[in-house]
Amino acid sequence: MTTTIDRTADGPAVGALLRGWRERRRITQLELALKAESSARHISFIETGRAKPSQAMVLRLAEHLDVPVRERNALLLAAGYAPVYPETPLTAPAMNAVRSGLDNLLAAYEPNPALVVDGTYNVVAANRGVRALLAGLPEHLLTPPMNAMRLTLHPQGLASRILNFGEWRAHLLERIERQIALRSSAELRHLYDELTAYPAANHHGSDAAATDGDHRNSTTDYAFALPFQVEVEGQPLSFISTVTTFNTPMDVTVSELAVEAFLPTDSKTATFLQQLAAGATPPAPGPRTL
Repeated sequence: MTTTIDRTADGPAVGALLRGWRERRRITQLELALKAESSARHISFIETGRAKPSQAMVLRLAEHLDVPVRERNALLLAAGYAPVYPETPLTAPAMNAVRSGLDNLLAAYEPNPALVVDGTYNVVAANRGVRALLAGLPEHLLTPPMNAMRLTLHPQGLASRILNFGEWRAHLLERIERQIALRSSAELRHLYDELTAYPAANHHGSDAAATDGDHRNSTTDYAFALPFQVEVEGQPLSFISTVTTFNTPMDVTVSELAVEAFLPTDSKTATFLQQLAAGATPPAPGPRTL
């Protein structure tokens, strides 16, 4: 049985929201209708409010428009239906399998740095490789909830150690811009405003001016991917990063989790990480583990 609720009178109508997502995806009503096995006329009626979509139609259109899970719940509410995707705290017993899987994945990446972030880049778990990179940072940046973007771009954070700061800063800001375009998050917008207010240069002389045009072209040694180049204990290290997300998530929390791993681009970096891992206990304070 489909549960219906009263739509908030001053909230946006589901048709306007769907039209907004369709325009973001740059597809026509006809293209969407073909994907959803409907008609362009029916899509038009939904968007203009002349027809109310069923719960199944809202979910089908959201799927074909690649709407994030959290925003699918918002579409259902706007259409007068109850949300169908739960938002389970990561600490809940029901998340035991998720926590265990992520913990095993982080351990498997060692000695390479790897961490798990939520939808606003708060660090929910990290391995010993990440803690080694963060050693020596001020306590106020390491106090939970730690934010990966703030840790990286804050002038008292990793920013002072990043050798290609202008390039990496531009990459991270572009990444957040894409996410803001995908979901209406005031927290993400506030984070973006905070990050852009930080200095655009560090003491290595790397600044935003180096990013004019295609910022990836200035790092000629790594044409296949933009490296993250950082100095740790006087040693220049170079990484490429990968981001892993869950396939077909059915929970808001799970849908927004991402595992980012940093893989060495050269033997010197790999050897340094191995030597660091062979040392004593991990530096503290550091990110909490799952």
